[in-house]
Amino acid sequence: MSISLSHDHVGITLTPEDLDATIAWYSRTLGFTVERRFETHGMTFAFLVHGDVRIELMAVASDRRAPAGDILSSMNPARLHHFCLAVADLDAVVTELRDLGVDLMGGPMTIEEIGQRVAFVSDNLGNIIELAEPGTRA
Repeated sequence: MSISLSHDHVGITLTPEDLDATIAWYSRTLGFTVERRFETHGMTFAFLVHGDVRIELMAVASDRRAPAGDILSSMNPARLHHFCLAVADLDAVVTELRDLGVDLMGGPMTIEEIGQRVAFVSDNLGNIIELAEPGTRA
């Protein structure tokens, strides 16, 4: 196949009432900044950036989704399960997030099959975020 791909962004749907609180959560806990916020076609969008990671918040939902309780019981096929952010030092990031009041949903744990350590948290809306250290990916 000759199609060249790279990752652009992850899109998260939320209610208009949750937009400001979600921007604040990603800014305070993970260091994202607002790249652009705009309205088009009757909808409000915000793009958050941190390095080369981009998240698109789409404030168009009419109701909230119920948050997942923990990582092992969160396998609902009706929703995206998680997105993953690479971190250089998982233990340091977990400690910093705990200091900010963010609870872990799972981990840290080692996935021997890929030689990687991971942990899971959720944002203010209950969207699951995997944090992963570099691994062998063998």
